[in-house]
Amino acid sequence: MTGDGSLGPEARHGHVAPGEIAVGVFIGRTSEFFDFFVYAIASVIVFPKLLFPHLDALTATLWSFAIFPLAFVARPVGTAIFMAVDRGWGKGVKMTIALFMLGTATVAIAFLPGYESIGVAAIWLLALARICQGIALGGTWDGLSSLLAMNAPEGRRGWYAMIPQLGAPAGLIVASLLFAFFVGNLSAQDFFTWGWRYPFFVAFALNVVALFARLRIVSTPEYRELFHNRELQPARIFETIRAEGRNVVVGAFAPLASFALFHMVTVFPLSWVFLFTAEGIARFLIIEAVAAVFGLVAIMVSGIVADRVGRRSLLLGSAIAIAAFSGFAPQLLDAGPVGEAIFMILGFILLGLSFGQSSGAVASSFAKAYRYTGSAITNDFAWLFGAGFAPLAALLLSTHFGLISAGAYLLSGAICTILALWLNSRFAAKKE
Repeated sequence: MTGDGSLGPEARHGHVAPGEIAVGVFIGRTSEFFDFFVYAIASVIVFPKLLFPHLDALTATLWSFAIFPLAFVARPVGTAIFMAVDRGWGKGVKMTIALFMLGTATVAIAFLPGYESIGVAAIWLLALARICQGIALGGTWDGLSSLLAMNAPEGRRGWYAMIPQLGAPAGLIVASLLFAFFVGNLSAQDFFTWGWRYPFFVAFALNVVALFARLRIVSTPEYRELFHNRELQPARIFETIRAEGRNVVVGAFAPLASFALFHMVTVFPLSWVFLFTAEGIARFLIIEAVAAVFGLVAIMVSGIVADRVGRRSLLLGSAIAIAAFSGFAPQLLDAGPVGEAIFMILGFILLGLSFGQSSGAVASSFAKAYRYTGSAITNDFAWLFGAGFAPLAALLLSTHFGLISAGAYLLSGAICTILALWLNSRFAAKKE
């Protein structure tokens, strides 16, 4: 390892390069987000009818959304468990167990019987599978994003920081188009009997591909040495929180604007259109996939902008733009297909600019000994606070107080981001 933080000759000889890390990161994140969106879409168009047929559509969807955050609640527990596995047996063993657990929990949902077959036990089985997904997701933290950022060429760290985030729109595009195909080409009876189950089988297959792609990186001697030299080693959870608790809290709230917007342009509008409009769900899924393409491009643009103005400046500017967006955008969902398309495209562009640089926004504030574990915990809490309950909260608020209240929810996330970034700059100034 050279003094300027670039890869040394022995690392280059072992073909350790940012581009290779980036490929592993992208494949892994795309697989994780595909799993996420397959479940999210099913939680709107499948689970309410499958598990709560005795309730009206809105109440059934709210109950489905109540199960949704269980994965986010369980994720920090999974991080604690799998960090211990990492310390004892290494990243390869941790990743193998976690990804097979994630794949097993996901494919188990594909075999889920309905309420009419086994009663309330079907609900408990889905909740159990969702908790297992969350625990497994805690174990999929591989540190490759941190490694990628630390080994990015000088002046291009914003560009390399956005690469892991590309997995979100990529996963959404594939999941949306897959569901749109089955919804659009099967009868309603065939779709609810067996069609909805196929995307979960695909998710399991992608997990296997992602496992081998990531193991190829984390298990090689060159990368093990690189993780060690960069001090990206698993520290104990409570020790990390005790030493870096302030940075964990600030880091969890810094990306709240983008994480709140994340669900406001993915799960929530799908539920609103499904419940309160006559629009075909396959058509809206295609709109969502097209809008996600704009988000993917915006994520790449965020890398260019961040390298010119700085990541924190871009996050701050994006939070202010999201705050402005929250004042009028949700009402577009009631403005017909054109309004929906405008809402989705504008939302995904803002999401791409903010989400593209939200990962590890304050990771550099962690001491090296705690950076690996601290980044994992921060990521868990950011998703829990910013995204886990967002579909439930937004749907509850909008059905009781109108769509403008969903905008207020989004505004609160933007305010949290602005405050967290301000606090982080104050703490950094005190250190200097």
